[in-house]
This record gives sequence, structure tokens and C-alpha cells, in this order.
Amino acid sequence: MSEPVAVVEVNGVRASLVQLTHFIYGLHAIAVFVGITSAATVAGGFVFGLPSLCAVFLNYLKRGEVRGTWLESHFLWQIRTFWFTLLWLVVYGLLIVTIIGIPLAWILIAVLGLWVGYRVIRGWVALFGERSLG
Repeated sequence: MSEPVAVVEVNGVRASLVQLTHFIYGLHAIAVFVGITSAATVAGGFVFGLPSLCAVFLNYLKRGEVRGTWLESHFLWQIRTFWFTLLWLVVYGLLIVTIIGIPLAWILIAVLGLWVGYRVIRGWVALFGERSLG
């Protein structure tokens, strides 16, 4: 007869889900780093970079497993950050095609990059503290 496997929990959540959430934040952080260190913008690297696309895919894939736990707020935070960034990139795209909107577009893309960085850092710090967001 086999021994039952002990499930390690962190604040009532499987430790593997907490590790997955750290991994997802890490993917988002890589996308931000690529945006900072390359010709891409932070927001562009975040939305169109492979690390963030994989991260959002994992968010949607595992969202059901964290529903009703403190990790759910982190998954929603990450998903919303992705989609709001995409929305503001569309606004940026519309502004950049007009002569008058170009200066505003450059300000928007800089602020958007800072906002994305803030969201990744704030969320990850809360996760390290084993706290929900919101």
C-alpha cells in the first residue's frame, strides 16, 4: 500500500500554484526587461513578447484552480494588466498616425511602460508577502 502524498500549502493554497504564480510574474518581468533593453517599448514587449503571451496563456489555463483563493487576485491583476496595456497600445497607435498626436503618443508610451513595470513589481511584492491584491 502506498503512503498518501502530503500536499504542501501556503495560506490554504497548494504551494505549486504559488510557485506557478511566481513563474508567471517572472515571465512578465522578462518581457519588461526585454522592452527596456531592446528597441521595443516596455508596453510593446509586454504585450507582444513571447514571455508575456505564455504568462497570460498560463493565467487563463490555471485560473479555475485558483478561483476563490488569495491567488485569484494575482491572476486577475496579471490578466487585466495585459489587456489594459493592449488597449492603451491601440490608443497609442491611433495617436502616432496623426501629426498632432505624436507628442502625446510618446508621453503615453513612456507612462504606459512605467505603469506596466509598477504593476509587475507591486504584484510580485504582494505575492512574496503572501497577500492578495486589491
